[in-house]
Amino acid sequence: MSGPEDSPAQPDEFEQIARLYRPLTRGAPEALGLLDDAAVIPQRPGFDLVVTKDALVEGVHFPAGEALDLVARKLLRTNLSDLAAMGAEPYGYFLAVAWPSGTDFAARQLFADGLRLDGEAFELNLLGGDTVSISGPMVASLTLLGWVPQGRAVRRAGARPGDLVMVGGPIGDGGLGLRAVMGQLDDPDGYLAERYRLPRPRLDLVASLRNQASACADISDGLIADAGHIARASGVALRLALDRMPLSRAGATWLADQPDRRQALMTLATSGDDYELVLTAPPEAAAGLGLPVIGVVEAGEGVEVLIDGKPATTGQRGWTHP
Repeated sequence: MSGPEDSPAQPDEFEQIARLYRPLTRGAPEALGLLDDAAVIPQRPGFDLVVTKDALVEGVHFPAGEALDLVARKLLRTNLSDLAAMGAEPYGYFLAVAWPSGTDFAARQLFADGLRLDGEAFELNLLGGDTVSISGPMVASLTLLGWVPQGRAVRRAGARPGDLVMVGGPIGDGGLGLRAVMGQLDDPDGYLAERYRLPRPRLDLVASLRNQASACADISDGLIADAGHIARASGVALRLALDRMPLSRAGATWLADQPDRRQALMTLATSGDDYELVLTAPPEAAAGLGLPVIGVVEAGEGVEVLIDGKPATTGQRGWTHP
C-alpha cells in the first residue's frame, strides 16, 4: 500500500501504513504485510471471484463533517450489499482514500477505527490500496472481493415472466434517514439516521439467493430504479404494487402523517440508500424465501408502478449519477 509524503507534524507515509492499515489486514498472508505494491490472491478451486467497487464523496454521498468512523463503515457496507446481491461471500478489500490537504492523523485514525470495527464484524481483511492528498473534498473508494460457487452468481439478467418480485426488508428508511441527518425530519430514537449511516447488507440471504432467486439487485438508487435494472438486464417488465412494500415502524409513522399517500409512497420507493435487495424468483421458489412479495414479472419492458391497483406516474425513478 503506497501513499504520499506527509508533513513532519504527523507520522510519515510508511508509519501511517504500519499504524493505521497493517492491523486491518488481520494477518492475512495475501496482503504481504502491506510491504509490497500489490497483493497475491490464491485461486479457490470450484469458485468464481466476484469483484465490486464503490466510492463515497464528501458532500455527495455523506454530509461534510460526518464522523469518519461512520463514513468508513458505510463504505464497507455499501460494497458488501453488492456482493450480497450476487450471492457471494465476502473475502477481502482494497482501499483508496484521497484526503483533503491538512487532514490530521487523528482524523485518519478515526477512519481506520471504523474499518477495523466492521472488518472484524464481517471478517474482512484489508489486502492493499493507496492514499493521496487532494485540494478538494474527501473521496474514499473500496474494491471488495468475494467468492461464489462456480457458475452460481445471481445476476440481474435471470428474471422470467411468471416470476414474483420480492424485497428483503423495509423500503424508504435510507431516504428518510438522510432527511433526519440533515435535520429535516424528527427522529427521536435515531433509528432512521442509523439506517442511513450504517446500512445493513443482507449477507444473511446469500445462500437462499443462490438456491432460489432468478435475479437480484441491491437497492441503492431506489426500489423503482433498481427494479428497472433487473427489467433491462432480463429483457422483461416488472409490475410493482407500492402499497405492498414493507415499511419499518418509523417509515409507516411518517407515511401516516403525509397528506398525499400516493406521493409519499413514491418518495419511499425512489429515495435510495436502503441497501435492501429486490429480487425475483419462480413462485415455487419464492415460497421458500419467505420474503415480502410486491410484484410480478411479465413479458415486455420497463417497470409499471401501481398503488392500490391504479397506475402511478413515477417521474424521477431514483438516484442517477450525473
